[in-house]
Amino acid sequence: MEITTADIIKLAAAAVLSVGALAGYFISRAACGVDPGNRKKKRLKKLFFVLIILAGWFIAGTVFDILVGGSKGIVVEFEMFSERVDLFGISFAETSLIMWGVTGVVLVLALLFRLFAVPRFREDSPTGLQNVMELAVEFFDNHTRTNVHGRTGNLSSYLFALGILMFGCACAELFGLRAPTSDITVTLSMSLITFFLINWYGIRNKRLSGRLKGLASPSPVIFPMRIVSDVAVPVSLACRLFGNMLGGLIVMELLKGAAGGYAFGIAPVAGLYFNLFHPLIQIYIFVTLSLTFINEACE
Repeated sequence: MEITTADIIKLAAAAVLSVGALAGYFISRAACGVDPGNRKKKRLKKLFFVLIILAGWFIAGTVFDILVGGSKGIVVEFEMFSERVDLFGISFAETSLIMWGVTGVVLVLALLFRLFAVPRFREDSPTGLQNVMELAVEFFDNHTRTNVHGRTGNLSSYLFALGILMFGCACAELFGLRAPTSDITVTLSMSLITFFLINWYGIRNKRLSGRLKGLASPSPVIFPMRIVSDVAVPVSLACRLFGNMLGGLIVMELLKGAAGGYAFGIAPVAGLYFNLFHPLIQIYIFVTLSLTFINEACE
């Protein structure tokens, strides 16, 4: 670690900014105490408070920037397939191990929820966690019925579990791990399950003869094209989810690489969007498209 003249200048500027912001804050605070009804002084006090926060971020960013050796520039390296990890003499994909870990955490949380939370639920006056869970369950039930027109069976339960698992995969990225959904093999596996459900519900509602007749409607000439179109569904779903999740990963790496130590404080806030809110949108799209394709197979 080498401290350059530029680093010393930045630290000195940060220190001056901090001292000035603190002095201004306490002076404006004292002025507000003398004249509490003065709005201008209150706004000035808030301004100095914001400057204190910015000065603190600047100091912390400068220190981290020195420790990490400055900005590394915009350098992003990623692989479509996950790195391999040897465990007990067997080679596993790193994202597969992360997926098992996420699955284990979800199962443990589900068990704790069933043992300790569900017995406290009340039918007459639901509150807190019960309200949240009921809203989530009702959303998936209603969304499934709306898109599949009542021929749902246990489909909403599967989609709810899939949504929780996908969200858990996104949360793994907050801990510095690669989200399993940014691996094409994981998204393809989820899409193949959707492909199975499309044909399962189609055959269950129309029998095999009806399903084949639907593929050949309105003319047998389009039957080969419909087969190709149906086979392309899991590929399309897998690539869409993979591309969007990988895009969030790339943006975060670009931010960290370009900002260096100054990504301190910014990366976590940006991560809340790219690692939490953005995956929720992708979960909604994946679930909605799956329901749309299933409904087409049932009609």
